[in-house]
Amino acid sequence: MKTDSGFGLENAGWPALLIDGTCVIRKANPAAIKLFGAALEGASPLFSAIWSVENAGSPEQFMAQWQCAPLPVLALKFRVKGGANLKHLVSICSFTRDGEKCFIVQLLPAADTAGEDKVRGSETTFIQKQKLDCALQMARSVALDFNNALTGILGHTSHVLSRMESNHPWRHSLLEVEKAAAKAAESANDLGAFSLQEKVMRTQSAGNLNLVLEHAVEVFRQNNAIQAIEWKLSLERNLFAAKFDEAKIQQAFMKIVENSVEALPQGGRITVQTHNVELTERAQDRNVRLDAGAHVCVEITDNGKGITPEVLPRIFEPFFSTKPAPHRGLGLAWVYGVITNHGGGVAVSSQPGASTSVRVYLPAEQRVVEDPNSALDELRGKQSVVVVDDEDLLLTMSQVILSDYGYQVVTANTGQKALDILAANDKVELVITDLVMPSMSGRELVEQIHQRYPSVRVLCTSGYVRPGGPENEAAYLQKPFTTRDLLLKVKQVLSA
Repeated sequence: MKTDSGFGLENAGWPALLIDGTCVIRKANPAAIKLFGAALEGASPLFSAIWSVENAGSPEQFMAQWQCAPLPVLALKFRVKGGANLKHLVSICSFTRDGEKCFIVQLLPAADTAGEDKVRGSETTFIQKQKLDCALQMARSVALDFNNALTGILGHTSHVLSRMESNHPWRHSLLEVEKAAAKAAESANDLGAFSLQEKVMRTQSAGNLNLVLEHAVEVFRQNNAIQAIEWKLSLERNLFAAKFDEAKIQQAFMKIVENSVEALPQGGRITVQTHNVELTERAQDRNVRLDAGAHVCVEITDNGKGITPEVLPRIFEPFFSTKPAPHRGLGLAWVYGVITNHGGGVAVSSQPGASTSVRVYLPAEQRVVEDPNSALDELRGKQSVVVVDDEDLLLTMSQVILSDYGYQVVTANTGQKALDILAANDKVELVITDLVMPSMSGRELVEQIHQRYPSVRVLCTSGYVRPGGPENEAAYLQKPFTTRDLLLKVKQVLSA
């Protein structure tokens, strides 16, 4: 029996097993292997191999009764290494993955050797710990499956949008699909971060804010209910590079634009501008203090009803709103939190009855990041690429996108198949692999590639598992990702 990095309980100090609905032990942590020994050897050991005949019924009968019922903590006997039958308190939790019912079985210290009183005395602590670990394992499993599904949705949707005419009648519906999938992806990533029991910082890479703004405006522009609005974009072509979490910044700008739309009674004009700011000394724009150096400024202006002087100082207060329900007064407070967490600031000026201007400042680097939106065809390639993932829908999505942009693509659903392809084809220049896979994990595959084929570049993907080490972040793509995300990262890795 081989432990697996996707199990989540491999480092637990107590025995833990992952069992499928047919009572086959799919995974076991080192503590379980140490306790049960040879009984867990082989490709697919059975739960019956460690099940004591002193328990009531067979393991199949026992597991069947919990298919739809709550799973309690029970005292059961197991046949351990050496042949002895020892009693353990057992915590069982169930979850469904890929349509199959699975169980995580965790064992407390043996009651026969530790004594009943000692086990009862420590039961609360162990059970709570095991329940938490079980919940975290299920959260990881859900986040992984959810991210894989959303990667397919976002990938195909963004690919169709990139090929669709701007006036196509279905474009608005596809943009709404993309918007909903992106929102769901935020929830999946938050769930994944919770399951790791640690604060996971999203990658902030240097990018061009023009692309984020163009996407935000397009979503509102395609809405038939607000077609009467006049949109004007004045974007700096050589905008400085700013580091930002694209998902969070996208949502912040969407909220600002939404406020501008709501401020317009019927029709009206919304202007979106970007420009570079270079300061030789400190400066201030209303409440925003700007240090000397480079900044980018995004200014969103509407000619709506404006904000009165008595309300203006309070617009960033949580739960303060002049709008009727269901508005909760969290919109601009949330925007303020996102921008300040990026090291920037938000300034607002308004003339009641005339206009409102929101200016977002972010620290920047005095270099230009090419706007990929205006040159998507420049992301084409012709190199040979192997895509590795245990999810067929993601293999199909990656093959469709990369092939459409000129790459020669071969797919593999296991690490071993990827190694076989590399052994037979010396033209492969890039391997794109998921980090969490059964049998051979992505990390094991990467190690094998580096040892055997050092000239082959590797790009790792995952929903919540990171490659480890800052030097590997440049070759990492977090799921879910769009067509542009994939093409950009492939181009960067191949050019490194």
